[in-house]
Amino acid sequence: MRLPRSAVLCLLVICSQSVAGTVARAAEPSVKPVLQPFVESHSLAGAVTVVASRDKVLSTEAVGYADIAAKKPMEVNSLFWIASMSKPITGAAVMVLVDDGKLTIDDPVEKYLPEFAKQTMIEDEAAERLTFKKPSRTITIKDVLSHTSGLPFLSRSEPKIDLLTLKEATDIYAKTPLKSEPGTKYLYSNAGIGVAGRVVEVISGMPFEKFVEERLFKPLGMTDTTFWPNKEQLQRLAKSYKPNAAKNDLEETVVTQLTYPLDGPGRCVSPGGGYFSTAADMAAFGQMVLNGGIYNGKRVLSESSVRLMTSTQTGDLLNKGQGEHGYGLGWSTSKKANPDVPVAGQCGHGGAYATNLSVDPQRGLVTVWMVQHAGYPGDGNKAQGAFNKYAQDSFGKK
Repeated sequence: MRLPRSAVLCLLVICSQSVAGTVARAAEPSVKPVLQPFVESHSLAGAVTVVASRDKVLSTEAVGYADIAAKKPMEVNSLFWIASMSKPITGAAVMVLVDDGKLTIDDPVEKYLPEFAKQTMIEDEAAERLTFKKPSRTITIKDVLSHTSGLPFLSRSEPKIDLLTLKEATDIYAKTPLKSEPGTKYLYSNAGIGVAGRVVEVISGMPFEKFVEERLFKPLGMTDTTFWPNKEQLQRLAKSYKPNAAKNDLEETVVTQLTYPLDGPGRCVSPGGGYFSTAADMAAFGQMVLNGGIYNGKRVLSESSVRLMTSTQTGDLLNKGQGEHGYGLGWSTSKKANPDVPVAGQCGHGGAYATNLSVDPQRGLVTVWMVQHAGYPGDGNKAQGAFNKYAQDSFGKK
């Protein structure tokens, strides 16, 4: 049967459009070829990655396994313990109260937690017997959020980070001698972030987690970010891995800093490292920051609070060799500041099990790297760098 000329032309157009569509789809960048070799060499279990601009998610991909033994593939909605990626969330919660006019970052902590008025500090740690004195000034909100308060990482009463309520923990921190004068040294301190969380509770009159849910998570649509994963979320939780004894393969581990069961009633809030989340939720948080406090047309934080939070507050106090790296208010920062943008410079935070959030105003990108690794065998530690290069080359401003 001979087709009419018009029908032949129509088929040619349809075929050409189909081929063009196939070519266009094949040309879309993908991180899978970049990361799959790490999975095949058993140096990376699996990962979820997101690349986003201020107002658009540019790429979301899952590679490898959430559970190697069960051959369960990683999914884009897999859940992860984000550990210290919780700290920027706490910093943002405090800045919400700054925007509300309820506090300033230079306020002394004892204004809201009077028990800190009697804080002491170690006078001579090298002496045969420890001696103590009163610090030259009280610790401030800025000090606890920038790790310059002199508080230790945790108290001796906390073998895990989720054993004490914020009130119980801060009562102990107030009686714990400072290790240095406030504002004079950088000492990474989960205790300090916990103090900031307790201040949020006292000022707002709400449990920390409820305040954060109402003022941050709901406006940002962060429905999977929680201290206590429910049964459904636990089904999506990626297994944690560490190098085996021979350092040539992966073996399963647990989150050693937390109390099990993870949905059990005995676990408490930890503003410095207790949150679980997904790549999509953390990307939304990063987009809000990159956009100067606005998400989906709604203002969540003021531009001035975003800039203050993401600006280096530690001067040159970080250890030698840190170069241009600094620390803001719950955020790792760059000392290179651009006064013309809401975000002062590249900022973000990593987590103990190798997760990472990065906000890069120069390239206009948010990147999220979600894995669950307590160390890597082989060249697994190069996987995140490979993802970062892919994101910059594929989506960064030229």
